[in-house]
Amino acid sequence: MKLGLVTAILDQMNYEQMMDTLSDLGFACAEVACWPSGKAERRYAGVSHIDVDRVLEDEAYAQHIVSYAKEKCVEISSLAFYPNTMDPEPEKRAANVAHLMTVIRASAKLGVNMVTTFIGRDQHKTVEENLELVKEIWPPILHLAEKLGVKIAIENCPMLFGRDQWPAGQNLMTSPANWKKVFALLPSENLGINYDPSHFVWQMMDYIAPIYEFKDKIFHVHYKDIKVYPDKLAQHGIMAYPLDFMAPKLPGLGDVNWSKFVSALTDIGYDGYTCIEVEDRAFEGSPEAVLNSLRLSKRYLEQFVI
Repeated sequence: MKLGLVTAILDQMNYEQMMDTLSDLGFACAEVACWPSGKAERRYAGVSHIDVDRVLEDEAYAQHIVSYAKEKCVEISSLAFYPNTMDPEPEKRAANVAHLMTVIRASAKLGVNMVTTFIGRDQHKTVEENLELVKEIWPPILHLAEKLGVKIAIENCPMLFGRDQWPAGQNLMTSPANWKKVFALLPSENLGINYDPSHFVWQMMDYIAPIYEFKDKIFHVHYKDIKVYPDKLAQHGIMAYPLDFMAPKLPGLGDVNWSKFVSALTDIGYDGYTCIEVEDRAFEGSPEAVLNSLRLSKRYLEQFVI
């Protein structure tokens, strides 16, 4: 397995500065944020370390992206864009799908051949209604990915944290049951999972067993932790906004048993990209605090991943 970083946390850096930082810290790979320009609608979104439109238009720029990564000995594990492709507002939906398809084209051109994203969800519709949207929206996206040889790895984050995403969240692929339903509708070898165990923790779900069940669909892995506060959970209950009773933490500072998690990955022979995702508010006070979060996370996970 290769240990890397989701680059969205380095939002104040350009591509070269980000790659320099990862190289200096000894990371092997980077899941590179590729959002469109404009105002971010949520935390950790809106970051763009690679301009995917420019990749398709400017050959010199595309070659620079590839050569600089090689120079720094940091592989690009995927191009990352996490929108809601099934947004209830048609204009937002169309814009998100269009940019995702641009990211897919750029991933192919750069030879990365992996895109990490969400399946999306209309948060006001039922699971069954959203499955109908999947059948409508996703076949053209997958057709492009298949044509270009790009794998799409869907993260299992419910995108349900506060009132803006209430009541059902903005990502349908949040559980093994829903994974099966989506994979049945979209039986493509190019569609898989970006596996993040932390989201199963606060949903009170087993995050080990699905590794074995979906071993052929795990294309990419996230290392992020979640800490559930029992006293807050007792006060608010599981029907509350999730951030009322839990918080994202650095790996090793939450409730994920990382030795069991990585052990399961080795059981299935996973030898791909594994990227730390930092969303711990305790390490956001300064640029140095952010860098410390990367050092601490990497040091912890090197017990299991070299």
